[in-house]
Amino acid sequence: MRNIALGVLAAGISAALGWLARTYLWKRRLRRKQAFFGLPDNSESLLVVNREAGGPELTVMRHDVFALLELSALIKDCGAHAQVIAHDATQQGFGERTEFCVGGPSSNRRMAAHLHSLLPGVDVNVDAEPGPERGAFLIGSERYLLESGKGEYVILARLVAGQDRGTRPVFLFCGQRAITNQAATRYLARNHERLARKHGGNSFVLLLKVVNSQAYGPDVVELVADVTRAARTPLPTPAPEPEPEPTPARARNSRRAS
Repeated sequence: MRNIALGVLAAGISAALGWLARTYLWKRRLRRKQAFFGLPDNSESLLVVNREAGGPELTVMRHDVFALLELSALIKDCGAHAQVIAHDATQQGFGERTEFCVGGPSSNRRMAAHLHSLLPGVDVNVDAEPGPERGAFLIGSERYLLESGKGEYVILARLVAGQDRGTRPVFLFCGQRAITNQAATRYLARNHERLARKHGGNSFVLLLKVVNSQAYGPDVVELVADVTRAARTPLPTPAPEPEPEPTPARARNSRRAS
């Protein structure tokens, strides 16, 4: 009986220690996740989306809805809360609440403002007319063209303003098409632990490529490059075009007038 009692006691102690170890590891992973996303327990966050076709109602495109679902799951896992708000109804700064901004600058004013203020080295072609340059990204000196359904690019960024530890980050999902926004949120959900280990609490800007979305949807994503430095360095101001040389007739008229 004595040996049986000691065996039961040892098993109980081992089970308790195992439970405590698992709980400790789970809580440590949770704290790291909360720190990376800037989402402590019961904190508030913003999900900023565009309005489909510029309509008055908050009608979100299908793939952007899927992106919001990916982000909502992350926010819930952190024990935080989310508020969905339209891009043109957001009139506040950043840093007080974690923000997840989804959509390109052509349909999301908030995204356009973030690119202008935080990523001056990024220029997105927002021409409405179809053409080879439509939707193209210019990051530093490199240009990335849209190949619809074959090769599409999206910017995934985590940005923190200032050095205050209480400042909440802004996450940008700026894609050439709506399906690329969903791909970027899914990439973040799958790789946030690796990104947290690599970048810690610092800002980063990644350029991702969605491969053959017409066949694979948002699932096949390649990391093209870490473009943090290029994206945060202002683009050079284009040189003014030289004035045309006066034609002989114009020169003669000028001499007569003088």
